Amino acid sequence: MNTSERILMQLKMRGPQTAQALAGQLDLTSMGVRRHLESALGKGLVECEDSGGKVGRPVRRWHLSQAGQARFPDRHAELTVDLIGQVQRLFGPAAMERLIVAREQTSEALYRSRLDDAGAGAPLATRVAALAAVRDEEGYMAEAQPQPDGSVLLIENHCPICAAARMCQDFCRSELDVFARVLGPTVKVIRIEHQLHGARRCAYAVSTAE
Repeated sequence: MNTSERILMQLKMRGPQTAQALAGQLDLTSMGVRRHLESALGKGLVECEDSGGKVGRPVRRWHLSQAGQARFPDRHAELTVDLIGQVQRLFGPAAMERLIVAREQTSEALYRSRLDDAGAGAPLATRVAALAAVRDEEGYMAEAQPQPDGSVLLIENHCPICAAARMCQDFCRSELDVFARVLGPTVKVIRIEHQLHGARRCAYAVSTAE
């Protein structure tokens, strides 16, 4: 991965950043990062916004443009959307629901297997990390962030099935249900950020149920 790609990856994973922050994260000079960002701006891959800083100096933060977002894999979105539309037209809503249930069963079996490897009595943070690891392998750029209160944030910086989810939002409902089941009845999972509602990522607050 070259330097330009690393910068785009950081913006995808961490959201809007200043050139100075990116330089620190990637062990580069601020000037070098700015050159890459200006080049990416010329290609339409990034955008920037200026906001007030100390002593009135503006702070410039960079973020991915729509074209920049499109550089990340989407699992052949156009074909997926077409197939979903064909299933709905030819076989009706019931057939679509059966497909979603079948996908749930496959995903749930895989996730349970990976969480079992972490240990049935493992701490919540360990189990969520195991779930994040398998979701990351599936292309969601997922990570688990333990919080001071003992809860864990499950963050997904990319949605490889976003086009399908926009066509049929039951995919999102289904994934949330699967997370809750594999983490167990003593765990509460709440989606707090959602790409389909305008967020740059999906994020879930995972905590022990009261």
